Amino acid sequence: MILCHRLFVCFLLWGGMELCYSQTTWRSETPSPRPSKAPVVVECLEAQLVVTVNKDLFGTGKLVRPADLTLGPENCEPLDQDNVVRFEVGLHKCGSSMQVTDDALVYSTFLLHKPHPERNLSILRTNLAKIPIKCHYPRQGNVSSQAILPTWVPFKSTVFSEEKLVFSLRLMDENWVAEKRSPTFQLGDTAHLQAEVHTGSHVPLRLFVDHCVATLTPDRNTSPYHSIVDFHGCLVDGLSDASSAFKAPRPRPETLQFTVDVFHFANDSRNTVYITCHLKVTPADRVPDQLNKACSFSKSSNSWSPVEGTADICQCCHKGSCGIPGHTRSLSPLVRKWHKPATRSRRHVTEEAYVTMGPLIFLGQAGDQSMGSSVSSVTSVMLGLGLVTGVTLTLATVVLALARRQRTASHSPMYPVSAS
Repeated sequence: MILCHRLFVCFLLWGGMELCYSQTTWRSETPSPRPSKAPVVVECLEAQLVVTVNKDLFGTGKLVRPADLTLGPENCEPLDQDNVVRFEVGLHKCGSSMQVTDDALVYSTFLLHKPHPERNLSILRTNLAKIPIKCHYPRQGNVSSQAILPTWVPFKSTVFSEEKLVFSLRLMDENWVAEKRSPTFQLGDTAHLQAEVHTGSHVPLRLFVDHCVATLTPDRNTSPYHSIVDFHGCLVDGLSDASSAFKAPRPRPETLQFTVDVFHFANDSRNTVYITCHLKVTPADRVPDQLNKACSFSKSSNSWSPVEGTADICQCCHKGSCGIPGHTRSLSPLVRKWHKPATRSRRHVTEEAYVTMGPLIFLGQAGDQSMGSSVSSVTSVMLGLGLVTGVTLTLATVVLALARRQRTASHSPMYPVSAS
C-alpha cells in the first residue's frame, strides 16, 4: 500500500511571504496525473521519497537552476526533467533522520535552495530557502486494499525567514510633500532631507539618523568631509552659523526629517556634494537613549533638545561622547564617524544601513557662474538686442518722415499774391 501526501511548504522571500499549496492526498498503486501548481510536491512511498520541485520555485517567473537545489544534509543532487526538478532517494538516504512516536514513524529531511553567482558575476537575484520535509508513516492502521486514512494530526512546517528593511534618504521640497525635482541650490538655501525605512509586515520601528557626513565624492571615507550628524544622533551642523535641525514632531515613527543649510567646500573648484547617512532602527516602543536619539541645537537657549524622549539624552552632545564613555574620543574623527557599537544585536533583520544621496549641485561658487548665470546672461543679451533694434527702428522712422516732408515741400506749386 502506497502512502502519498503533499507537503505544506511555507517560506518567506526578501519582499514578502509566499505560501505554497498545502494538500494531503492518498492514492493507490496506479499513479494518477497530478497538477503541478505547487512549487514543491512530496511523495512518501513505501521505501522511497520523491520530491518534485517546480523550477519557478518562487513564483516570480525566474527559473531556479537544478545545480542550486540539494536534498538533505548530504546534499543529494536532483534529476533534471524539463520544467521540474525531481529527487528520488531512499527514506534512509541523504542524511535523513527517523523519529519514532506513539503513532507514527517520522522521516525528516530538508530541501535546500542555495544560489550561486553565474559566470563571473558577483550578484544574486534569488535568496537562500530551506524547506523542511517530513514523511509520517502510521504505526497503527487498517491493512487492506483500500486507502489508509490518516490517524495523526497534520504537522506544521517551520518557517526559516530573513526579512529585509528598505532604507532611503530623499531630498524633499519645502513643504515636505514631494521630492525636490532639481538637485541645484544657491548658497543661503536650505536643503530638506527625509530619512525613511519601509518596514513592510515587520513590527513597528522607529528610525534614527546615527551619523551623516558630506563629501565631494560618493565615498564617505574621503577627505575633505563635513560632519552633519554625529555622536549617535547629534545634528552638529547646527552648532555653526547654520540653522540646521531635526523637524519635530515626526510624521511617522519610521520617518525622520531634518534641514541643512547648504554649503560648499572651501579651496575646491568642484560644486557637487554627496551626503551619506548611517540609518538604524529600534522597536517603536523602546525609549530613546544616548545611542538612539535625534537632537538639535538651539542657539536661542544654547541647549540641545530631542525630537522625543527626555532632555538628558542630548547632554552628551556637548561632550561629544555618547554611549561609549572613554572610547569615542580615542578614535580619529573619520573613523569615529562610522564607528558602530559592538553591543548591537543582529538577528533576522538588517537593522542599519548606509544610504548616500547626491550629487547636490551648488550654484553659488565663482566657478559656477557659467551654470548659475547662463539664463540671466542670455536674458541680458536678448534685452540689449531688443533695445538696440527698437532705437534703430525709431530713428529710421523719424528720418523717413523728415525726408518725406522735405520732398513734399519742394514740389508744392507757387501762386502769385496781389495786394490792393
